[in-house]
Amino acid sequence: MLLLLSISLCFTGVFTGKVLYYDHLLAERKPAQKPLLHLVLISEELDNPYWREIEKGAQRAAAEEGIALEYLGPVQADKREQIRIIDKAIASKVDGILTQGLNDKEFNPIIAEAVKQGIPVITIDSDAPSSGRIAYVGTDNYVAGYLAGTTLVQQSKGVGQVGIVTGSFTSTNQQQRVKGFMDAIDGESGIHVVQIEESNINRIQSEVIAFKIMNQHPEIDTFLGTSSLDGLGIAQMLKGKNQQARIIAFDDLPETLEFIEEGIIDASIVQQPYMMGRKSVELMVDYLAGKKIVTIFNTDANVVRKEEISRGKGDFGP
Repeated sequence: MLLLLSISLCFTGVFTGKVLYYDHLLAERKPAQKPLLHLVLISEELDNPYWREIEKGAQRAAAEEGIALEYLGPVQADKREQIRIIDKAIASKVDGILTQGLNDKEFNPIIAEAVKQGIPVITIDSDAPSSGRIAYVGTDNYVAGYLAGTTLVQQSKGVGQVGIVTGSFTSTNQQQRVKGFMDAIDGESGIHVVQIEESNINRIQSEVIAFKIMNQHPEIDTFLGTSSLDGLGIAQMLKGKNQQARIIAFDDLPETLEFIEEGIIDASIVQQPYMMGRKSVELMVDYLAGKKIVTIFNTDANVVRKEEISRGKGDFGP
């Protein structure tokens, strides 16, 4: 209880401090200048490397547009805390909110409240099309999961016993990736998904779960990790236990690329988080300026293997 109170006070202090900083920026501007727009980017998990890349893109666009952008989020993935931070952003009367879409009964009402207060919302990375958001920026997660499935079919020649470690059973993007993967392998009689477990998008938990799956099903020869940290946890488990299995991961974090070069991760479905952050800010600025914007902007996803890294293809690493 004390820990939860401490975390809550910590977030309140951070948010209030940044709002005061924004007020300070306004005070320094001359009356004739155009008012400074104030956007908030609310992540799934504050220090998740993937979300830090989204932040980099968003901050770059904000700097170019001359607007203020705050970056906030739960210390660890926590839907209730994410929704609480969105609520505080609404209370602070920000000009726009950028956040991950949630498949949660509490998400739609909080977005409806933002809309009621005249605050537009753009979802990033994971969509919530029925929430009232004005646009979605991110990967087509079903297509990305399908790409992971076709990659396995090609590499395994249609034979494999698969264990899946997914970041969340309730996150829309994770659900769509698993669905795309399952549809891609549906016609392969030699490929079977043996077990699916949830990691709560936590690297250590991913490692523990992968070890559990391997112990319970020693016949498994393939792992799919559907979040950026899942692949790392699986790879660390196999390396630490000196066990072998094919791994298909997501994203191109530096450690992921190192594991690919070492031959521990066989392939990764690489997204464009920097572009997601950048484009979401650009769309929000256009919307606030009264311009018509697209409601869905899908960023690219592609497969990265050792040969692509060796040839220097693609955009690898931050």
